[in-house]
Amino acid sequence: MMLDLFGTPVLPGLHTMPDIVDRDEERMLIERIDATDPTPFKFQGWTGKRLTTSFGWAYDFEAGRPVAAEPMPDWLLPIRDRAARFARLDPLLLIQALLIRYDPGAGIGWHRDRPVYEDVIGISLGEPATMRFRRRREVGFERASAPLVPRAAYHLSGPVRHDWEHSIVEMDRPRWSITFRSLSAIGRKTLPR
Repeated sequence: MMLDLFGTPVLPGLHTMPDIVDRDEERMLIERIDATDPTPFKFQGWTGKRLTTSFGWAYDFEAGRPVAAEPMPDWLLPIRDRAARFARLDPLLLIQALLIRYDPGAGIGWHRDRPVYEDVIGISLGEPATMRFRRRREVGFERASAPLVPRAAYHLSGPVRHDWEHSIVEMDRPRWSITFRSLSAIGRKTLPR
C-alpha cells in the first residue's frame, strides 16, 4: 500500500506490492505476451497504439459489452493465482486477463474501468511508468500519481476504483502489463450464461 508521511493511504483502495515476479519471470512473461500476437486496441472506431490480447473475457467496445475470449493459458494461471493472493481474492474470481504491449508513443487516456468489472490488479513489466489519478471536484480535479515499478503489482478497489479516473502517460520505450479483473454485481448480471 502506498502511504503518505503520516501512514495514511495516498488513495484509499490503492495497494501495491513490489517484486510480485522476478527478473526471469518478467522476461518469460514479456516473451509470452509478444507471442500472443497482440492486436491494436480499438475503441468506438478509433485504433490505439497499444497492443492487446484478452483471455477469459474481453470487452468489446464496439458492441459495448463483455464477450468470451480464449481461456487463460496454463503459463498465466500461476501469475493469476499470485495476483489473487496479493489482492486477497479467490483466483477463480479473476475472470479476465488483459495483456498489453505499449510501444513507443502508446499510453492510456483518462478512464475508469467498465462497470462490469470490480477489482483491477495490474502487473507492470519492462520500463517504469506513472499512473495518474484524478477525481472531479466542484472546481477542477483533485490529482495524485503512483509509480508503476517493473515487476510490481497494484490493486485498484473501493474509492480509487470507483471514484477516480486513471491514465498512463505515453511511453518513450516499450512496456508490457498484465491486468486481471473480477466481475462486479453488474457484470455478473451481464455475462451470458
